[in-house]
Amino acid sequence: MVFDGFATPEGTARYCERRRGTTAKEHFHLQHGLTISSIGIGTYLGEADAETDRRYTEAVAAAVLLGSNVIDTAANYRFQRSERSIGAALRQLIEADTARRDELIVCTKGGYLPFDGAPSSNVRRYIEEAFVRPGIAEFSDFVAGSHCMTPRYLQHQIGQSLRNLNLSAVDVYYIHNPETQLSAVARSEFEERLRAAFETLEQAVAEGKIKMYGVATWNGFRVGPEAREYHSLEMMEGLAREVGGAEHHFRFVQLPFNLAMPEALTASNQTFKGVRVSLLEAAHALSITVVASASLLQGRVASGLPPSIREPLGSLNSDALTAIQFVRSTPGITTALVGMSRPSHVEEDLQLARIAPAPPEDYRRLFAQNGA
Repeated sequence: MVFDGFATPEGTARYCERRRGTTAKEHFHLQHGLTISSIGIGTYLGEADAETDRRYTEAVAAAVLLGSNVIDTAANYRFQRSERSIGAALRQLIEADTARRDELIVCTKGGYLPFDGAPSSNVRRYIEEAFVRPGIAEFSDFVAGSHCMTPRYLQHQIGQSLRNLNLSAVDVYYIHNPETQLSAVARSEFEERLRAAFETLEQAVAEGKIKMYGVATWNGFRVGPEAREYHSLEMMEGLAREVGGAEHHFRFVQLPFNLAMPEALTASNQTFKGVRVSLLEAAHALSITVVASASLLQGRVASGLPPSIREPLGSLNSDALTAIQFVRSTPGITTALVGMSRPSHVEEDLQLARIAPAPPEDYRRLFAQNGA
């Protein structure tokens, strides 16, 4: 069964209202008319097997019930299995009437080879059979042997993701790590490819397949302008404006942000109207929502935190909760994504849904006490 529609202002407000008393009101942010939870469930890690599929389905359902209405995935996460696990969870939630489609912000990504259930032993043959013979892409369209963002490829990947998710549309569709293209093509060529990709995504919006789009990056927004893989948010928004007009739908970016990778806040590596600013400042000026990935950096920032970090963030029960609290308390970050592949992870991490983010004065004290 395919579930129709998008997240809506009415639906997401209803979701927030139903959780009154079990979540802090500050746990939710209003962005583009949608009421969005400050913690979202990520689905990147895990084995490509049926047991992990089952646990992810249970974890996604638990996250929605405990106060997270942001669900993040990608076509290549666990070789399409994460999307399919989410699809199973959405079916359970909606058929049981414990959640409605218009309450949930479902996000996925395309760009990398997704494979199908398991990695291929012969990548070239996989590309030929899945993409070249059907006329979806040419071998030359793939950069670094695994990344493609041509219009036909993105159209195919959107359709594939919708089938995996049991949805007629997704709320946010990201081009996945577009900086990969810059390893092989000149910046001028990259911008032409990005313009073509944005045209495709605007068309997908017109067709009702996606609501908004963006880019999900790893290095592109964290490095300096001199780096080959650097991304300018102002340039990207300008391309979206060229192809979609003032009411374009390029409204989200995703990048790593955590205690060890604070560049979105601390690095003035963007330019807005000729002034050097941080990524978070540029995004605010351009009305683009910022979602943080790698909030725990796969656990590497979730242990051994000193009192000078723990205390301003509320002296929480664990270093993991403290690390997530840092991300969700950062001005300009709408949602901290946390990989949660088991219901027990969800129950632990979404304790924070009942707690407000750290107030600005305590957040500033965190930096003052640690010499930043």
